Amino acid sequence: MKYRSDPAAIRGSIAPVVTPFTADGALDLASLRGLVRWQLGQGSHGVSIGGSTGEPGAQSAEERIAAMAAVAEEVGDRVPFLPGTGSAKLDETLLLTAEAERLGADAVLVITPYYARPGQEALFRWYSTIATEFPGLPIVIYNVPSRTAVDIAPETVARLRHAHDNIAGIKETTRDFEHFSQVLHRCGRDFLMWSGIELLCLPLLAIGGTGFVSAAANLAPAAVARMYTAYTEGDHRTALDLHYALHPLVELLFVETNPAPAKWVLEQRGRIASGHVRPPLIPPTPAGITRIEALLADCEELTR
Repeated sequence: MKYRSDPAAIRGSIAPVVTPFTADGALDLASLRGLVRWQLGQGSHGVSIGGSTGEPGAQSAEERIAAMAAVAEEVGDRVPFLPGTGSAKLDETLLLTAEAERLGADAVLVITPYYARPGQEALFRWYSTIATEFPGLPIVIYNVPSRTAVDIAPETVARLRHAHDNIAGIKETTRDFEHFSQVLHRCGRDFLMWSGIELLCLPLLAIGGTGFVSAAANLAPAAVARMYTAYTEGDHRTALDLHYALHPLVELLFVETNPAPAKWVLEQRGRIASGHVRPPLIPPTPAGITRIEALLADCEELTR
């Protein structure tokens, strides 16, 4: 919880690690711990677990808490820890957020509730309830309309920011780049914003973004972290070179539904014991693997 009192210090590449499972589908905490140690060694500026890449919807609350505990122990206070604690159910979201707070999380990512398609007033009340319940814990709104079927409006984000001191920022996973700018304009340029869209990570920095929570960090953590560092140090050419070098990897991640391609590569690299994904996802198909291998050859140096 080193960074909890100063969420503005949570910047850069926050790696949203996959949740490894054994070949028969059980939670594989040994592989998860190894992934976190690798991320730290590769220079990631923070670690997250339980976002979309972590398959939270396919896990019980108890499994998600066990995964958070393992990551929290490995991370310690070396870098910020931002677990995803949201769910479609308010009671479960509050339970997971309470456990994250207890485990020392520096902030929590809370996804907009999915499936129900709440309106803007309902979203305001949802996040207000969470912020009020945990006044000492920075809350980061997680907006990913492609998965939740609801888009939190810039006006609602601003309303929340002004109503609650601990609404610290937002992870924007929308391809509408105007949305990014509108949120910062309405909330103030000191509002924290991370991109969850890989090819908008670098552009976000140009308009005042805080960093990124990019699935690409699962396979190329050093390159993703270096892109942020190069930009903030004024080496825009290197940052731009890395942005374009990562294009094949970004395509690879979404050949089939994320995180199946990333897990397949991690298993091939020996970083996790199994690339198993839980239903309703399936491992990459033979055609998908052929495409993944071709793209991997184009970004080999970044993923070693």
